[in-house]
Amino acid sequence: MDKNILLLKKYTNRRLYDTEKSIYVTLDYVTEIIRQGRQVQVTDAKTGEDVTPAILTQIVLEEARKKKFLLPPPLLYLIIQYGENVLTDFFEKYLEQTIRNYLLFRNMADDQFKKWLEYGENYSKMNPQAMTGLAPFRSLFDPLSSDTQKKPKEGQS
Repeated sequence: MDKNILLLKKYTNRRLYDTEKSIYVTLDYVTEIIRQGRQVQVTDAKTGEDVTPAILTQIVLEEARKKKFLLPPPLLYLIIQYGENVLTDFFEKYLEQTIRNYLLFRNMADDQFKKWLEYGENYSKMNPQAMTGLAPFRSLFDPLSSDTQKKPKEGQS
């Protein structure tokens, strides 16, 4: 079994047992393990059935309960109304990839923004002659440049 997968057993009393540490754990514990990047596999202690999807769904619902909101009511009505027919395909084929793409795009945008900030911080340190081509963009790097140009320097009238 993959070292990144934590094996849990679910007992009939709804308790979860961490087979690595030999302790009973809570859903909050499992949530934290997942947030740290590990995956879990939950099996029913009596039957050996894989109940991982049910436990993961329970975690999502508990998180929604704490925040008082997960999905808008119209979407929840559609999920209930169409159930497995339409939504299974959607969740299996599109939702996961959409979320992955969103996270990838968000990370790329964050990285690009950091680069722009670093470039802006270094702008004043660069050789002014080499930067003449970027003069039209100066206002992006120096938000106060228009204010400083309008105000006369001290000692000037």
